[in-house]
Amino acid sequence: MLTAARTEELLQRFRALRVLVAGDLMLDEFLWGNVSRISPEAPVPVVEVTGQSFYAGGAANVARNLAEFTQGVSVMGLCGADEQGAMLQRLLREAGMDVSGIVEDPARRTILKTRVVARHQQVVRIDRETKMTPTSEQCVALLARLGAMMPSLDAVILSDYAKGFLTQPFVSALCSGAAELGRIVTVDPSPRNPLRWEGVTAVKPNLKEARAAAALGEDADSREAGAMLLRQWGAGMVLITMGEHGMELFRAGHEPYHTPTRAREVFDVSGAGDTAIALFTLGLAAGATPEEAAELANHASGVAVGKLGTATVTPAELLESASRMA
Repeated sequence: MLTAARTEELLQRFRALRVLVAGDLMLDEFLWGNVSRISPEAPVPVVEVTGQSFYAGGAANVARNLAEFTQGVSVMGLCGADEQGAMLQRLLREAGMDVSGIVEDPARRTILKTRVVARHQQVVRIDRETKMTPTSEQCVALLARLGAMMPSLDAVILSDYAKGFLTQPFVSALCSGAAELGRIVTVDPSPRNPLRWEGVTAVKPNLKEARAAAALGEDADSREAGAMLLRQWGAGMVLITMGEHGMELFRAGHEPYHTPTRAREVFDVSGAGDTAIALFTLGLAAGATPEEAAELANHASGVAVGKLGTATVTPAELLESASRMA
């Protein structure tokens, strides 16, 4: 069990950590409104918009979660040379993040996800996106920037939304450089972009993703999936998130470690996986045991799903959750 005192100790250590998030960058738009009638044109609700919000999304949402705990956050990825890309970078800079690893490409459009929310319910999501795979020239520039950054980093998070940024050559080069320096590398994978993760510290799929990656059926047991993925991916650890059933941690030579959900109420699961990988990585980088890091991730996710939108968690909220459950 993770105690409040241990949580506070780890929170203090988080402040000095430097973490890079590399992956698929997006801009999240939320249109907030009310529904009072059905459209006469089609059987759909009419949403009267009362507000609009923009947040850094995708891999950038992982960075948002990290920035609540440390100012040493860097972001690497692609965006378009457009209004949405400029807004995304501005949001990250305003949060104190290093955006020197972001490459603007005039030939691409920044991925934009628009969610329409009425009375605490998401009515529809509209995605405007194109795959953004780096060109060979961009990959060379990104790897050069990565090589310059790596010695000062404590950890790297690879956030894969299968939008094209993470390719096998890039991932292999990153993992090789991190291994040479003994750096932590964690992954939030996508089964729609099957890559080899040999040598990474940990991979964190949700249960649906874990079953898909292990080529198992929808009813397959989490322990079967976890054991298979440890062998298949060659990672040091696999952490499977399971919604209302909590999380399960797998390590070779150890019994699976299960931590039950810490959520008190669920309003919105958007971005909960981003919160989990952020806190799990911070925990490992701060010297927590894998089990303690899993508990941190579980507490943080439990707080995040109690908020609307792609919400972040504060140190005070994480400490309160740990204190309540102690």
